Amino acid sequence: MKFTGRDIISIEDFSRKEIDYILQASQKMEPLASKGSDMLKGKILATLFFEPSTRTRLSFEAAMLKLGGSTIGFADADISSVKKGENLSDTIRTIENYAEAIALRHPLEGSARLAAEFSNVPILNAGSGAEEHPTQALMDLYTIKKEKGKIDNLKIALLGDLRYGRTVHSLASALSLYDIELFLISPKSLRMRKGLVNSIKNKISIIEDKNLEKILPEIDVLYVTRIQKERFPDPAEYSKVKGVYKIDINTIKAGKESLILLHPLPRLDEISAEIDKTPHAKYFQQVGNGIVVRMALLSLVLG
Repeated sequence: MKFTGRDIISIEDFSRKEIDYILQASQKMEPLASKGSDMLKGKILATLFFEPSTRTRLSFEAAMLKLGGSTIGFADADISSVKKGENLSDTIRTIENYAEAIALRHPLEGSARLAAEFSNVPILNAGSGAEEHPTQALMDLYTIKKEKGKIDNLKIALLGDLRYGRTVHSLASALSLYDIELFLISPKSLRMRKGLVNSIKNKISIIEDKNLEKILPEIDVLYVTRIQKERFPDPAEYSKVKGVYKIDINTIKAGKESLILLHPLPRLDEISAEIDKTPHAKYFQQVGNGIVVRMALLSLVLG
């Protein structure tokens, strides 16, 4: 299966066979995440983050370091030549001279695919606007498989900001390749985009609702998202929906004992801190899984 030199732009660019291969490769990275490797010694990853990030940027850097490689880049576009007016294509064509791969986060939709058109080195999409976050989706799948032993035959609910949340866009597309039931729980104003729902509803069973309590007893995985204030064009619209879902101990009592909670983080108040100590909480393990998945991706695209 050929991955060398390949861009990681959209989860929709991958077949189920390819995704399963990446998940298998991620599992093989587990021991290397502890002891390290020189697999990518002499290779450099550039991390270009035009938007704030903690987990994604640091896990890309940690993954590269654990494989023996090095990292360069910026976490604030204001300290780069972008501040002087440099466009994205020129930035990419400059940075490709310094690195063997580029992890890019940018506020504009389509930015990662545009960058890939100009770049001679692999582009790894670390989040493009409200559009996609493919490496997050892969780590989410890996977490589900690791915690539940499978992905097929599960009932999975995505909760919260399904309109602007790029993580759920990529995850829903990925899940449509598996034999699952998908529940989309959100306020009406934050429902998942119709185009995406229409593209996957002929592949898997989808139920859209705003009531979590109704479906909580039957689901196996609850993926909670933050209501993203920074994505709302109108602050008044954000005020109407902020805090609409709050998961606490009383809420979770209605779920299965085996229910797991995932969250792409950061969280605000949508999951109470009291949940952290329960066996349901798997979001910090999810963060750790991001390292092995990105280790796998880097090792694959860099040959």
